[in-house]
Amino acid sequence: MPQHPPPELIRVQSMSHIHGTDATARATLRDVSLTINAGQSCAIIGASGSGKSTLLGLIGLLDQPSTGQVYLAGRDMTQASADARAMMRNRHIGFVFQSFNLLPRLDALDNVALALLYRGISRQAAQAAARRQLLQLGLGERLHHRPAQLSGGQRQRVAIARALVGEPALLLADEPTGNLDSQTANEVIELLLTLNRERTVTLIVVTHDPHIAKRMQRCLRISEGRVWEMPRD
Repeated sequence: MPQHPPPELIRVQSMSHIHGTDATARATLRDVSLTINAGQSCAIIGASGSGKSTLLGLIGLLDQPSTGQVYLAGRDMTQASADARAMMRNRHIGFVFQSFNLLPRLDALDNVALALLYRGISRQAAQAAARRQLLQLGLGERLHHRPAQLSGGQRQRVAIARALVGEPALLLADEPTGNLDSQTANEVIELLLTLNRERTVTLIVVTHDPHIAKRMQRCLRISEGRVWEMPRD
């Protein structure tokens, strides 16, 4: 049987992003075009302030471009309403951030279940799915621990479980190891790559670490507002 190429998940066409207005306006991104196929892993690198997180936010539908188009799973989301973008994020995209963004008063189970409650899923079903996800990530003994009672690596695993519980097609990670020691950081990256391989979740990681970037199938560098594909060794 012939092997069909994986479908295109993300397409960005001639996209620019202007930050600020009038005299303070500056182009964070300039005329960016790229595609990322389903199941790929991709790093985004660049100097501090180069626009890495801006690009991730535009791909993740957290913001809208000043010009150009953004397509997700074949759907043009460029001019989509805030409600439509929120629905696409909730159903198709998982986010992992450097600062974990866990709610301090909720335990691990409820932090993960919250993502499904936003979809209108019952509390019982949401907690059952959250429990399964946390067990798969090795946190079975930490279900009822609050963030302050967890190590940095455990908190990031809870954040990853929260991102994955809705079974997204796309996982966006913004400096996911920035607050972790080197050993824990390596464990988190290994976990993300395992999820990418075994669940075919498309993985995009913003990182300043060249060792992490080399572990991804692709690497995009942002410089002076433009995006370049880096050659693989």
